[in-house]
This record gives sequence, structure tokens and C-alpha cells, in this order.
Amino acid sequence: MADAARDSGLEVTTDAAANTYARWAAQGGDGRSVLIGSHLDSVPRGGNFDGAAGVLAGLVALRALRDAGLRPLRDLIAMGIRAEESVWFEVSYIGSRAALGTLPEGTLERAHRIDTGRTLAQHITECGGDPDALRAGPTFAPDRIAAFLEVHIEQAPVLLETGDALGICTGIPGNVRYPAACILGRHQHVGTPRRFRHDTAVAGAVLAVELDRLWQRLEAEGTPAAITLGRFHTDADRHGLTTVPGLFHFSLDMRAQDPVVLARLEAELLALVARIEAEYRVTFQLGARASAAVGPMAADIRDDLAAAAAHHGVSHMMLGSPASHDAAAFGAAGVPVGMVLVRNENGSHTPEEAMEIEDFMAACVVVADWLARRHCQP
Repeated sequence: MADAARDSGLEVTTDAAANTYARWAAQGGDGRSVLIGSHLDSVPRGGNFDGAAGVLAGLVALRALRDAGLRPLRDLIAMGIRAEESVWFEVSYIGSRAALGTLPEGTLERAHRIDTGRTLAQHITECGGDPDALRAGPTFAPDRIAAFLEVHIEQAPVLLETGDALGICTGIPGNVRYPAACILGRHQHVGTPRRFRHDTAVAGAVLAVELDRLWQRLEAEGTPAAITLGRFHTDADRHGLTTVPGLFHFSLDMRAQDPVVLARLEAELLALVARIEAEYRVTFQLGARASAAVGPMAADIRDDLAAAAAHHGVSHMMLGSPASHDAAAFGAAGVPVGMVLVRNENGSHTPEEAMEIEDFMAACVVVADWLARRHCQP
């Protein structure tokens, strides 16, 4: 990213969280910048386009505007963000929230990477960052950011279904997560009669079925939501053909576009847990709870992006994102945000991600058009 930015005549810097910035500096302005970017990290065995496409889109748009001879009214910055994916440290939006100064207190020491066991602070240091500087304050106070714009592949097949190249994002779901939950029962002989069992596998199965029924009810109401049990397994050290499972591990992600729906999901979960505990003689330990607020889009940016797509003849639709994105962290900090979702085949968080270059370039055109009209001059 840094090499490509320098080749485009942009000034490259990094911050204390090792985020990378490619700046097209303005002469004058009001001291506020526009950021265009996304994340550079990926999940284990992820694809080529999740995150990275949005970083490149920022560079492409700035390069195009410079080559066209326009001048920025304020600093325009392509941003490559670290550690958006929560899978590694079980904390969301690490890079963006670190830059904004909104990372929860104690996260640098409390969060440990799942595969190394080392702290977030240690990994930031290894990447060239400075945890002590992060503790001292933000790289970008939110009131210094005029807008944040993110291009991202769609992580569901809606655009494939409709045949549209782009989705103009209408909102990012909030979520409630329990990344390390478990069910405690009793390891017993397989001959144990049912009335004496404390079977955690059956309790986990009931949890899964009932959560899916809850999701079906929401769908029947026309209420957007998603419920996912990501990790879902018995204890590998104790389970076996002739043992009733006494320990069951799971992770849970519940998300919705409406905070009222999100609260309903959690209330239904807690009621369900209590019922399963009583009926199956087990105990749930949900563990640490993580959450992210619903991320609304700025109406003026959303409408401008839709107008730009229409002006250039790009097929598009208004579309709520099914996934969480860095834009939500900026929005939660009070920054006006917008997003362009790009058609993507074969799903996401998989090596099979497949984005067509024509669709990507259409997104770059829409972003460049918005920047030219709102934040540049001849």
C-alpha cells in the first residue's frame, strides 16, 4: 500500500496502531480530513477482497482525481486499517477504534491473540506501533474527520440475486457476541437413563434449534437479523462414543439493523438459556460479552453516492450491510459515514471470494465522483 501510494504522489504515514495513511494534502481547508479506506487484515483462510478492495479503492480514487488535475479542498486520505476482524483478538474494530481513541480501556493488555496467546500490545509493538502512544490519545479526534467512506465487497449474495453491480449501504448491523460460551453438565456413562442425565450436547442442540426458530419468526415479520453459532463442539479431551458429554463449547453472534431488535434477541436468548438449564439440568456460562452499536449511514452521503451511481449508469440498489465494518466504528464516534458494497460471488471469509474488476472499478468511479463534487475544486 505504501509503495503504491508513493507512486501516486501521496504522502505516507503510520500511526501508533500501525494503521497506514496515504494523504493528498490540501492548501488551506478547515482542518478536517476525509478518510477513504477499509481493513488490511483477514480471517484465517479468508479471501483476497474482504477489506483490501476498499483500501485499494481509496488509492485508485485519489490517483484518478490527481491525474485529472483537481485540487482537494481538505486533506483526502486513503486509510489501510489494522485488525478489523474480531476473530484474532475477539475485539472488534481494533485499528479504527485505536485511531479514534475509542478502544475500550484495558484492551491492549486484556486482549490476547487466539493463536499466540500474546497480548494486543505486544503484537502492535511487533508491527511497528506504539501502545504507550495509543494510551495517550487518538490519532484522529472524531471532530477532525469530515467524513469516512468505505468500499467493501458484499458479504451476502443479494447483489448477485438482483443483478446489480453495487449496493449503496443504508446501515450496518449492531451485534451482541459471546465468543467463549460453554454449557456445563456431567460426564456420564452412555447407559445413564435420560432422567438422570446432564447432557450438554443435547442442550446445545436445543439451543441451536430454538435460536433458528427465533430467526425464522423474525424473518416472517420482515425483520432483518442474523444468528450464528460459530464454534459448536463437545470437549475434545473427554468426549467419546461411550460418554455422555459434560462440557460443550460454543460462540454466538446475533446481529440486527435495529437496536430494539438487537435487545429483543438478547432477551430471548437469556430466557431460552434459563429454560434449557431447568429442563436439561445443565448450566450455561456465557462468558465475556462483546457488542457493537448499529451503524447508520449519513443520509447526504448515501444520497450523493446513489446519485453518482445513477449519473454514471452503474446498476445499483439501496442495501443494508449484513456484516460489520470499520465504518460502524467511525459512525459510533460521530463521524458522518458512507459505504459502497460491491457484488461478490461465492460468499466471504473464504478463499473463493470472487469480485469482478468491472464492478470494483464502478465503485471507484462512484467514490471519485463523490470526492470530486464535494471535496475538490478544479
